[in-house]
Amino acid sequence: NNYFTYILKKRYLVEISDNPDYLIYSVFGQEHQKYGCYKIFYTGENIRPNFSECNFAFTFDHLNVDNHYRLPLYALYLYNCPETLVKDNLNPRKILKEKTKFCNFVYSNINAEKRTQFFYNLSQYKPVDSGGRYLNTIGYLLGNSIEDKLTFIKDYKFTIAFENSSYPGYTTEKIIQPMQVNSIPIYWGNELIHYDFNPHSFLNYHHYPSEAELIEKIIEIDQNDKLYLEYLNQPWFSNSFDNEYIREENVIQQFQKIFN
Repeated sequence: NNYFTYILKKRYLVEISDNPDYLIYSVFGQEHQKYGCYKIFYTGENIRPNFSECNFAFTFDHLNVDNHYRLPLYALYLYNCPETLVKDNLNPRKILKEKTKFCNFVYSNINAEKRTQFFYNLSQYKPVDSGGRYLNTIGYLLGNSIEDKLTFIKDYKFTIAFENSSYPGYTTEKIIQPMQVNSIPIYWGNELIHYDFNPHSFLNYHHYPSEAELIEKIIEIDQNDKLYLEYLNQPWFSNSFDNEYIREENVIQQFQKIFN
């Protein structure tokens, strides 16, 4: 039960086998080395594919090669629900009234120094509520499920949406979760994030000459309702609906090429 079997079953008869024609494997373990069939590598981590071990790869990378397709991790989170990022019939003023809190930070990974330092620096302006296991400031631990996180962050004007690390193309679920509840993401990680989402709809750390200037911008937006509404009025995707990377028919087309 996973993203690949779901979409493949729409077009093909899928049989899970110990003697497969095609093996989809990822970054954990070395079991794939036992198989000599056609191998398809997928990663949700910031790791490059080893094309000496696989015939095809789905990764974050922007690679212009025939045996690769860019499939960012957030595609798996948006499967069957891309409409959650479509701002049809949005009432920005109503949403603004519901944003009763400033900014949140929800993480459990302690090994992300840049994210941690930004949390402290932004908190010099106003306290940032940390609801995760790391640096918790609100007195309880947020559950692991996506539903719990979305419920927690929906009342906040801003969400710190920093990846664990930075690499061109590396984009996880961290930016789309605040988008799903119309909390403006403050993003760091993928320097090419503008290929995934409308750059006018969120705050991109990489677009500012310094962190201090980014924080100045956040303060300006926080204190100016008109400016905040301008961000809310922007579609998350540049074409208002989705992007080419996560479009299901494009992923299926790649599998058709593989199978042919």
